[in-house]
Amino acid sequence: MFKRIRQDVKCVFDRDPAARNLWDVLTTYPGVHAIIWYRVAHFLWGKGLKWLARFIATTARWFTGIEIHPAAKIGERVFIDHGMGVVIGETAEIGDDCTLYHGVTLGGTSWQEGKRHPTLGARVVVGAGAKILGPITIGDDARVGSNAVVIKDVPADKTVVGIPGRIVTRSSDEKLQKRKQIAEKIGFDAYGVTQGADDPIEKAIYSLLDHVQAQDERLAQLSQEVERLGGKKVDMHLPDLEGAVLEPDDPMQAAHLHKG
Repeated sequence: MFKRIRQDVKCVFDRDPAARNLWDVLTTYPGVHAIIWYRVAHFLWGKGLKWLARFIATTARWFTGIEIHPAAKIGERVFIDHGMGVVIGETAEIGDDCTLYHGVTLGGTSWQEGKRHPTLGARVVVGAGAKILGPITIGDDARVGSNAVVIKDVPADKTVVGIPGRIVTRSSDEKLQKRKQIAEKIGFDAYGVTQGADDPIEKAIYSLLDHVQAQDERLAQLSQEVERLGGKKVDMHLPDLEGAVLEPDDPMQAAHLHKG
């Protein structure tokens, strides 16, 4: 047990650049405190001292804001960052080297006895506010996006986002580079959205960017052909859209717009 606690403390330095020294981690990291209390409570639970184990777990929740059932199974080097609002149910299982952020719930969907909470493989990262519900399995190296609600199994090395959770795919590096170039050209910035995720809104926007990119390529080809045939070279420069204000030439239209 003490060996695991040492590893739990040491892993913080690998995953949190804000960790300055051992004293800082031991005294100011509620996620570390919660894991230490859990190790003690889990040991007592295994010895049959269930009330005492539950009492220690409840005390730990008061001090850390993190609720871990002493019967849960947590592997080595598990890091709960920030931690407030984390709930880990009785039959939950967490593999080695996992990282959980604040507001994460590993909950059940049934009142029946038996396995009713999730199982996380090794090196899983669960974003802030995510809810993983039911006796499902999250594969090794999987990623769960912030505020996702996951109710189905997630294969290894996949990323799941949204409500309900869905596995996202990424486009090829070449396509992503083209999208980035055309987005910069027209001033589009997907703030708050992970590029390449299969979100419906983002997918629609990037489909438009792909269409604009194709149009630019066709126009460039037409310009080259026109110039080759002796015509005037077409200016392919696009106007800067940043801060553009549309002002109608017709004074009546302008008055009508400004009236609103």
